[in-house]
Amino acid sequence: QNWTKGMSYCLHSESHLDTGPIYVRENGKLHVVNQGAGGIQNVTPKTRPFRLFSRGFSVELCLNREDDRARRQRTDHFIFTYTKEGNLRYSAKSLFSLVLGYISDNVDHIDSLIGFPEQIAEKLFSAAEARQKFTEPVTGLRALQKFTEAYGSLVLCSLCLRNRYLVVSEKLEEIKSFRELTCLDLSCCKLGDEHELLEHLTKEALSSVKWLLLKDNCLSDAGLRRMTAPVRVLKKGLENLLVLDLSCNPKITDVGIGYLLSFKKLNCLDISGTGLKDVNAVIKRIQMQIGLVHSKVPLKEFDHSNCKTEGWAEQTVLQWEQAVMEAIKPQDDLRSRRAALRFYGKTHKIEEVVKCKLVEAETKASGTLQFYKEKVQNCHLPLQKEVAGSHELKNNKKRALAEQEKERTSKQKHLCLTVEDWDLLNTY
Repeated sequence: QNWTKGMSYCLHSESHLDTGPIYVRENGKLHVVNQGAGGIQNVTPKTRPFRLFSRGFSVELCLNREDDRARRQRTDHFIFTYTKEGNLRYSAKSLFSLVLGYISDNVDHIDSLIGFPEQIAEKLFSAAEARQKFTEPVTGLRALQKFTEAYGSLVLCSLCLRNRYLVVSEKLEEIKSFRELTCLDLSCCKLGDEHELLEHLTKEALSSVKWLLLKDNCLSDAGLRRMTAPVRVLKKGLENLLVLDLSCNPKITDVGIGYLLSFKKLNCLDISGTGLKDVNAVIKRIQMQIGLVHSKVPLKEFDHSNCKTEGWAEQTVLQWEQAVMEAIKPQDDLRSRRAALRFYGKTHKIEEVVKCKLVEAETKASGTLQFYKEKVQNCHLPLQKEVAGSHELKNNKKRALAEQEKERTSKQKHLCLTVEDWDLLNTY
């Protein structure tokens, strides 16, 4: 009884603490201490909810992200592999890979890469590409410009944006940052005459373009006039162009074809599906002034199989396209709703844009207007030397006369510039 009294005294002295019921086992029986009476009751205790915390106590769950980031960086320093026995084995990464990963995480803070080794720069580009650094709106453009300024065609030498007008609209500044491209496919992008990218084609950054495919882009004579103005007057711009595709642009007429005669290095030309009035006169004019012959068979230069995206940024362009497609996915539900509303006659049916495939079918039915330059075959037979010599003399005389006429016509062209041509020149 004495120890029970002492326990009850302790409980009374610390009555401000809610310790809950206390049970004591004595002689094989369980007793509960009655704090109020100060004794032991040999009764079954009443079930009372036990409070571990007070009523006003609350818990807030917080994550320390800095610790998680540090823990993740610590684990990134190791390479984990499994042995044949199934044991986990880890080895430390090299200092080069650690530094490469750190720089790729902060690639937008690089000042310049000019003079940096190409082998290491390619690994740095692929590391940043794997982290999708070039898909970010502001920092991605800044980082991409540093690479294109230093390496030019190594970043991208060929770009195919066929039927990817959404990528063109969303990533226009990134596309304009590419330099020293040799092949550019912008078919079925609906650019029009006033598009910013069409004006960018005349800049010095794209003077290296040899393949230019502008099929089905709603171009007219005004667009061709603007695109060829630097070549016609300043001898700059697309002067190295070898293959040009302007098919499926019905607004291009005989006047617009006259602007194309300034491309003296052209080897292949496609003007199928254009709005020509006198086709025979255009064929003769192209053959006389550029030396291109009308092809009766479709040329494989215009089947769009040779133009592919090639370079370090090949996967970057695919990432851009995937990001654009993911942004369009929520609109699929709207299309189904609009289709249902049209079915019940609540909305008018909107005419869809004609796709490139339909235009291709129309051009096949009407016929192709593709031109190519014939290869001159040299004759090495001894019996034909004299004949060849006489032909050479005649050809030399004809060339001299032709050059004189060209000089006269060129002087007249330079002197007889229109006001619109001078306005275009002032923009460059």
